[in-house]
Amino acid sequence: MAKFSRLRVLNCIIQEGIMPIFYHPQKEVVINVIQACLDGGASCFEFTNRGDGAYDVFRLVIEYFREEPRLILGAGTIMDPATAALFIQAGANFIVSPTLNPEVARLCNRRKVTYIPGCGNTNDISQAEELGMEICKVFPGGSLGGPGFIKNVLGPMPWSSLLPTGGVEVTEESVSAWIKAGAVGVGIGSNLFRKDAIEKMNFQQISNDVKKMLEWVATARNGRDPIK
Repeated sequence: MAKFSRLRVLNCIIQEGIMPIFYHPQKEVVINVIQACLDGGASCFEFTNRGDGAYDVFRLVIEYFREEPRLILGAGTIMDPATAALFIQAGANFIVSPTLNPEVARLCNRRKVTYIPGCGNTNDISQAEELGMEICKVFPGGSLGGPGFIKNVLGPMPWSSLLPTGGVEVTEESVSAWIKAGAVGVGIGSNLFRKDAIEKMNFQQISNDVKKMLEWVATARNGRDPIK
């Protein structure tokens, strides 16, 4: 069962502006990576359902961080309502998909759990909003046209809240471009969790990069609260 309300989750994602995304088959690695993100200042973390045993790792990580008040842990790469229900029952605070699945949306609405579907065009975004979704994941962001896609969609649909994933880099130029285009935040995976850093257990580097990304988001927003 979700630990945090849907409003708390959505506000955290928007306020912080970055969503770390990660999968690893070893519980200890995931725990260290999550702790590194928390130390860097990021509270919302997406653990992806991308490998064998992902659900078992997720359950162990949830249990490990059960008393950690800062962490809002969600499950990503969820393709169907049965899998969504499984992760929600284990404690997922939000569900993320690479596609839009109306049945997953309905399930999450019944449970009052945030659902962030992957959307690749204005039809997807509009349908997701009709289903009650507050934030849409623009995926794959880089392949869809980068920050220009966000800006062009928000022209006729300024009410949309878009979170690009894919094509986000750990540079001020990249983060700033997405935020200034109008994205409410950015999702980032392999560019943040580089293979060499994971292999060398260089978790301090991850903390440093997260901290810098949060600062770049704040700078790009010019100190304004995007909720207002």
